Amino acid sequence: MSRLSIKELYECKATPSISLEFFPPKTDSGTRNLMERMGRMSAMDPLFITVTWGAGGTTSDKTLNLAQLISKEFNVPVCMHLTCTNMERSVIDEALKKCQEIGIKNILALRGDPPIGEDWIDSDGNPEYEFKHAIDLVRYIKETYGSEFCIGVAAYPEGHYQEDSENAIQDPVKDLVYLKEKIDAGADFVITQMFYDVERFLAFEQLFRDNISMNIPLFPGLMPINSYLLFQRASKLSHASIPEKILERFPPEIQFDDDSVKSIGVEILIDIIEEIYKRTSGRVRCFHFYTLNLEKAIAQIVSQSPTLSHILEENESSSDDEVTPQENGIATIDADGDIVIEDIPESNNDDSDEIMIDGGNDHGTKRRRRSSTVSTEFMMNRALVTQGRTNTTRTNQGMVGAPSKKFVISISKGSGALGRDATWDEFPNGRFGDSRSPAYGEIDGYGSTIKVSTKRAYELWGQPKSLKDLKSIFIKYLEGSIDALPWCDLGLSAETGLIQEELIQLNHRGYLTLASQPATNGSSSTDKIFGWGPKKGIVYQKAFVEMFIHKQQWENVLKPKIEHYGTRKFSYYAGDSSGSFESNLDANSSNVVTWGVFPNSQVIQTTIIEENSFKAWRDEAFTIWSEWAKIFPRNSVTNIFLREMFSEYCLISIVHHDYIETDELWDILLD
Repeated sequence: MSRLSIKELYECKATPSISLEFFPPKTDSGTRNLMERMGRMSAMDPLFITVTWGAGGTTSDKTLNLAQLISKEFNVPVCMHLTCTNMERSVIDEALKKCQEIGIKNILALRGDPPIGEDWIDSDGNPEYEFKHAIDLVRYIKETYGSEFCIGVAAYPEGHYQEDSENAIQDPVKDLVYLKEKIDAGADFVITQMFYDVERFLAFEQLFRDNISMNIPLFPGLMPINSYLLFQRASKLSHASIPEKILERFPPEIQFDDDSVKSIGVEILIDIIEEIYKRTSGRVRCFHFYTLNLEKAIAQIVSQSPTLSHILEENESSSDDEVTPQENGIATIDADGDIVIEDIPESNNDDSDEIMIDGGNDHGTKRRRRSSTVSTEFMMNRALVTQGRTNTTRTNQGMVGAPSKKFVISISKGSGALGRDATWDEFPNGRFGDSRSPAYGEIDGYGSTIKVSTKRAYELWGQPKSLKDLKSIFIKYLEGSIDALPWCDLGLSAETGLIQEELIQLNHRGYLTLASQPATNGSSSTDKIFGWGPKKGIVYQKAFVEMFIHKQQWENVLKPKIEHYGTRKFSYYAGDSSGSFESNLDANSSNVVTWGVFPNSQVIQTTIIEENSFKAWRDEAFTIWSEWAKIFPRNSVTNIFLREMFSEYCLISIVHHDYIETDELWDILLD
């Protein structure tokens, strides 16, 4: 792989380019699929790839492993994120030494957020290097490793938001002082937080040039708009303002039509890129994408942007040995090492198996994505790569070429077998998605954790000391008195109102509900409550509910009641903090609970509840109990109570399959 630093690469690259950020997938199959995705995205010739590092080092092993995989497989420089808050110095050193061993030259030095409830402390008590801020990490790397690493830092075009500070106003001018300190300490490049207000970025860029450096590379951070809900959520969490002229492009009638939202989002991102490149006279010429491990929107932006589309043209002209895959057929390698394409009947084309899978969210809001069987182009490209016969040739040094322009165009349009295979999970679906997806478990890149500060947690939930207090908190969320729970921060959907009273009754009984949806048997896709997707469609959904319940209450009351009706009526998953799991379904089962029928389309299936994703969420959900407990002094009444909840309760997910009987789930649970 290239040992050039990002700064050197940027200085050598005179034409506009992109860089890409990925996070470590939660599953092994997700990692395998991400590597295939990166192989396709390498056609866009990224200047570099960054790999995120979870708060407090929670993904350190996965981050290092993924960075090493990328280094081995692709001829693209890797930049590894490294956060320092509350990190043992030995962990920092181990990570940096590992980077040296595997040839990673670039580090993005970040402060990171401490685990909730923990202070900004130097874990080894050494006052010389107190890793409280990113500048401490920059200084440490420079003083310890010299010029071994090229160091990047973060910047905030609208100012950094610090909720617990006395003055939470975002002020980029004030932040400029701290950014200059990081540059003076040895930082070599800057990547900004995501933004949508191009005027604020341009004002910040001018401040940076006037007051800090005309030469330091500054990369604008851009997040594609994959759905309206997640667009709003990501902006809120990152404290990025959305100009009114952008909001006006998403009238209410299209906000649940993900295809329309994504199409408009691509146009918005292209407009931002064109404006930045033009008004900085090309001074800003590399655009950093927060991919969320997805590719279609990036491919569309690159292929349609006047500034960036040359990337694909250059790549195409340099692909002298390209082998063009055909639309229908199976690629195999014969005994002589030659590629053989066998035709298959049209009726067996993978179109017939195409499905759409989507993630729901807490108490009902929908998100959508496409899934398909493995495509012919994908199979052929993989066979070619294995034999070293395509321009994604594998050598001992890794991948030295990139897929053709045709592949990227197919991805951007979602057309052809390759386009469908590459975009089967094109929308982030969170924990209700397919666990094979590289994007599984994430909808915005922030991970599953308490997403409020300690101060805000006190304001929202107080200091619960009993089950009665917890019931009150959950019911207030359902009533709209508070806007978040430790597990739920997306807010309630309109359809939750249809089962609000039933959910409140369940919570009164000690069934602490997290996610749910009512059933519907054939609502219009434009229905104000259940509607989603294109017009003139019909949508269906099964009722389900997810909740915390005391283990004895589950074993002695609810479980016997559910099992009495059998799997024709109900299926369930159950698990606790010890990692236990039980279900009345066969192993590796899954349930699609929302689907729709649309003109000129196959049946689209949207929300999926499956065993693997439930197990992953079970572990995260109980971790959040622990995080919440840590907010309070150890052995305080609240701390002890929340730790008891962690130990004594289990997480249950129940699906009611008879969607025609829309009230039956709630009648039986409350009987």
